[in-house]
Amino acid sequence: MGGLGAPRAGCDGFVARLPSSLLSGRAALLASLAGLLVACGGPDVAGDVGDDVALEEQARELTGSDSDERRPSTKPVALSLEVENGEGRPLRVRAGGTFYINQIDIRAVVQATTDEGLKTLRTDSDFAGLGWAGAQVADQESTGLRAPFTRRRFYRDAAWMDVPSFFTVEPVDKHGRLTGAPVLVNAGSEHTRRTDSDDFFVRRFRAIQTATGCTTRTDCSGSTTFEEEALVELRNAYDHAKAHTLTFHPNTRALRLRWSLRPFAPYDIPVEQVKNPEYAYGFNLELTPLTPPRRNGTYAPGTEISFQLTLRDGAGKRLHPKGVLPAYNDVAPDGTESGLQYYRAFFDATTTYYRRKHRERMLMTQIVGPAQHVQPIRSIVTLEAFLDPNVDEQVVATPERDGVFSQFATLPFSNVLFGGAFVDPNLWNQINTDTFQFTVPANAAPGTYFVTAKGRRLYLGEDLPGSTTIEIQVGTPERTRANLTTGPCTSCHSKGGELSQVLHANDNRATCAGCHSPLAFELEGPIFVRTHFIHSRSNRFDAPLEKCSSCHLTKASVQRTSKAACLSCHKSYPDSHVAQFGPIESMYVGGGPESFQQCTGACHTQHPGSGL
Repeated sequence: MGGLGAPRAGCDGFVARLPSSLLSGRAALLASLAGLLVACGGPDVAGDVGDDVALEEQARELTGSDSDERRPSTKPVALSLEVENGEGRPLRVRAGGTFYINQIDIRAVVQATTDEGLKTLRTDSDFAGLGWAGAQVADQESTGLRAPFTRRRFYRDAAWMDVPSFFTVEPVDKHGRLTGAPVLVNAGSEHTRRTDSDDFFVRRFRAIQTATGCTTRTDCSGSTTFEEEALVELRNAYDHAKAHTLTFHPNTRALRLRWSLRPFAPYDIPVEQVKNPEYAYGFNLELTPLTPPRRNGTYAPGTEISFQLTLRDGAGKRLHPKGVLPAYNDVAPDGTESGLQYYRAFFDATTTYYRRKHRERMLMTQIVGPAQHVQPIRSIVTLEAFLDPNVDEQVVATPERDGVFSQFATLPFSNVLFGGAFVDPNLWNQINTDTFQFTVPANAAPGTYFVTAKGRRLYLGEDLPGSTTIEIQVGTPERTRANLTTGPCTSCHSKGGELSQVLHANDNRATCAGCHSPLAFELEGPIFVRTHFIHSRSNRFDAPLEKCSSCHLTKASVQRTSKAACLSCHKSYPDSHVAQFGPIESMYVGGGPESFQQCTGACHTQHPGSGL
């Protein structure tokens, strides 16, 4: 039973021989897999594993104690798995912990010197054995404020993307023998709508060609550097999928990740079990006003208010010393031992919807208000404002210009974060502060103002977003409310895909507008642009795209006409519009900074099929 001969090969090939009918029967499949434990070297097998006494001793060694307070929590933890070019990223977890699969990231990447689409990826990569027929460019975008530019082409519709598939996650010992029952997760396919059998709220299969050194946004003929990559992104497990868990046996040394599209070539993810880790799982953010309000609990317009941000684990332990945040170079790109993360897109470029936006990990805070005036912000934040050494917090909206006030700050401050990348590398070595100041304008309208912080923590296999919002009163103790013109989002965002779980883990949509303003180097920032773009491209959104009433609550909310409003959803417009407003240059907003200007109040007073 404990040998590595023929019986072992039979176990490796088991999933590959499963009939497709078992895809609809998770229980039957897992029962069959569990039945192989003894034959394949599960926890009951004799030999290297040892008897019950030995197992108990190993368990005590891993957990550090047999006292109740030192044993790992039995609450399942969200587990994130990553594979790069066929190699599993080594995984550190709390010893003896119980986990559910919440995220799977797989990437295959190759380099080419000529512009031949995905040719090298198809023939000479970890994904070469998959079916590539049908792959075509779905969108294209160029980035950069000046030459040289970077152009990305986003491919969809390859055969492997549209074939329903699933993954099995098998805990194994150092000999590759099962140490527990495998977990099956259903990935579905790129072009299928949401079904009750889906296990992940987010499911994205992609191929991308990135050309660098382009002389213009459309001319890459002189480029000799082309990156071709394929991506699988699965995350945010549905509630029913969270019930299928792995509990790590003391002898578990790896996870074998088997994909039904390549059953004979599983990925091995090394596992290190950490006894008595210093921190707990979970992620909490705290915002504390350091400037006291007036006796009636309000702040006067024109007041500069200091705030302090504290990041903690799920048990309340600090992730950083009070008063300071570590230097950027001590955090990025892979985080600290406590799991603290900073913006890392300098090292791993992200693209809204198409490429790994969840891995950007920006730590950020903002104020927006008053609540009754909250609306999308269309004023553009310049790169110069980000780099200004005298400005730590950017004013992104003013009452007279935008109808609402908003100010935000990245942490570390943007003049350190981006200044270190583009001006002075030594800025990345300086210790940062966990305090910041927002100044409410002298003409601030009275009401409730939202102060929000958001970030991400990656600790011992758990990759979690987090956010928190506090309310302050300006000019009046009377609480005011936001008048949102869209919703309800819960018709789709539910059962594990709630806004409190996905994105920034923030279900207060009134707070989104402050951070989500257009940046000169990321014009797609506004929440209406991202929402339109993602829902118009996603096959998970199963309402008719022309039916605006699925999300919009009022007719007036669909009547503002601009390139950004229209072309964040539509991919084209008539030749007459091209002549008047210029060609479409951005898949997100249509053009450049002019995309946020109101076209005219006389056109597009209704949207065909809108339901409004």
